[in-house]
Amino acid sequence: MRRLIPLFAFVLAAALCAVSARVAVAVVEGASTRSVREALAEFDWTRVQADGLQVVIEGEAPSEADRFRAISAAGGVVEASRVIDAMSVAAAEPIEVPDFAVEILRNDSGVSLIGLVPASTDREAMTRAIGRIAGGATVTDLLDEADYPLPEDWNAALRFAIETLETLPRAKISVGAGHVAIETIADSPEEQRELITTLEAEAPEEVELDLSVSAPRPVITPFTLRFVMEEDGTAHFDACSADTEEARARIVEAAIEAGVPGPATCRLGLGVPSTRWGEAVARGIAAVQALGGGTLTFSDADVSLVAPMGTAPALFDEVVGDLTGDLPDLFALEAELPETPEPQPEGPPQFTATLPEEGPLRLRGRMPDAQAKQTAAQLARAEFGAEISDGTRLAQDLPGDWSLRVLTGLSALAELSNGTLTVTPEGIDLRGQTGNADASDEIAVMVADRLGPAAELALDVTYVEALDPIAGLPSPQECVQQIRFVSQAQKITFDPGSASITAGTRPVVDQIAEILQRCPNIELEVAGYTDSQGSEGGNQRLSQRRADAVLDTLRQARVPVAAFEAVGYGEADPIADNATEEGREANRRIEFNLIGASAEAAEAESEAEDAAPGDAEAEAEDSETAEGEADTAQDAAEAPGLPRARPDDLDVSGE
Repeated sequence: MRRLIPLFAFVLAAALCAVSARVAVAVVEGASTRSVREALAEFDWTRVQADGLQVVIEGEAPSEADRFRAISAAGGVVEASRVIDAMSVAAAEPIEVPDFAVEILRNDSGVSLIGLVPASTDREAMTRAIGRIAGGATVTDLLDEADYPLPEDWNAALRFAIETLETLPRAKISVGAGHVAIETIADSPEEQRELITTLEAEAPEEVELDLSVSAPRPVITPFTLRFVMEEDGTAHFDACSADTEEARARIVEAAIEAGVPGPATCRLGLGVPSTRWGEAVARGIAAVQALGGGTLTFSDADVSLVAPMGTAPALFDEVVGDLTGDLPDLFALEAELPETPEPQPEGPPQFTATLPEEGPLRLRGRMPDAQAKQTAAQLARAEFGAEISDGTRLAQDLPGDWSLRVLTGLSALAELSNGTLTVTPEGIDLRGQTGNADASDEIAVMVADRLGPAAELALDVTYVEALDPIAGLPSPQECVQQIRFVSQAQKITFDPGSASITAGTRPVVDQIAEILQRCPNIELEVAGYTDSQGSEGGNQRLSQRRADAVLDTLRQARVPVAAFEAVGYGEADPIADNATEEGREANRRIEFNLIGASAEAAEAESEAEDAAPGDAEAEAEDSETAEGEADTAQDAAEAPGLPRARPDDLDVSGE
């Protein structure tokens, strides 16, 4: 028994040691866990567990930086070797492809490029191309690069933006994938219309175009307005000018209230004598309405009010007095109440000039002396050509400004395509047709400038679109007729078995390009054909390459080809027998045909012409005449059915 006592003592001591060790470990683990958890309090995504002396940190870190900060914080309260990293890191979000964009700024000092482009962009080649297109202007490259794939339609948009620089000396062009925004300024409203037409036609189908073309307002001098109310209550403007949209709206509102049939128009311009122009004109129109008729003329700050003949003096005095007080400062009113003329046994003296649609100008009537007669004839020859019919005669007792009236009237008549001018002691009467939509305004301004705002002017000028050189551009059908005439005179040929246009027929393509530059907004098919030699598939591919070659040549000649389509038909639709060499030569050809809306419009026009009575006989006569003249035809302008010649200075190509 005594021998067992030491054994029991050893076992008891061992048990006490084990219990003490476990208690010590638990105390250490608890202390370590608490310390680490307190250190990681800000990392709410962590979980802390103790494994003996080791501290295990688990959880999903938002980022690698957060994981590292958590380990560092735990290593600051326990020995770093005891910290076990069991954390994971959340997957990073994919990096978005940046929005590639370029802003091209061009002015008199050069071209600047700002923005972000793909790293694959050849910036040096792009800079050289821009410098060449911009006429050697300095190109400043401030672009950044990013190595990402090219966005869809990026190249098409950038290429179109660079090409437009050739016609835009002052512009801001913003380029994005499939989108181009252009802000530019034109020198005149005419150039504004041409730029819009050209750029919209040249824009590729896959590129969205936002276009803003502004044009400076014209300077109107003198700043003129002429309002007339007839005895029957009808009213109209001979000329109307305003400086702002608000002034125009106020003038038009007053005119419509006075009897002008809407919509009345007023051109905007610079040169107004007072910012209260709209108020002054509106009060003047109201005065004419109160008189029941008359003529109101503003020439800068000079105001002329002519009452209808027979107006009661009391009413005239009242209206004139009110208008004098209502007009803003600076405006000076001159009012006139015409006296009722006494009957005269003879008609009043007059001068007439008749400008027919065809034939020389005819001058008739009275002139005060030989020098005035000669001066009028010289002006007429300068304005209307050397051939005139001068039947004027000398007379006495003419008004002192008679010669000035005649010369002014002839200058006004020169603004018309045809018409008549009548000069009497009472004033000037001008009637006729014109292709200038602003002719009435311009004539009124000229007469007021030369004869004064109180000058009597009766205008009956009709705008005829057919006489307008811009509105009268050739129809798509006329364009195709002229192209066919040129290509039939000398066909487009290619090197044997290839799509290379022969040097001898390149001028033919250049002539066709010149025609197409005068034909905006035309939808055209360039069709290629071959003979029957070779396989059907090979012929189709060859004809397609040849049609593409013609289309590419037209594009290089600055023809807007966005609405064109190149199609190869191979050996289809032969126009001659392929059994002979002459027939095969005829079948190897390029044709130009209208498609889409242009073809539909041409077909409708043709049907309308066929439906007109008497067309069959007229066409037969025209055919006989054309056959008789065909041998002497020298160029495309002499061909039957071709558009008439346009003025040399008319440019619709946008170049």
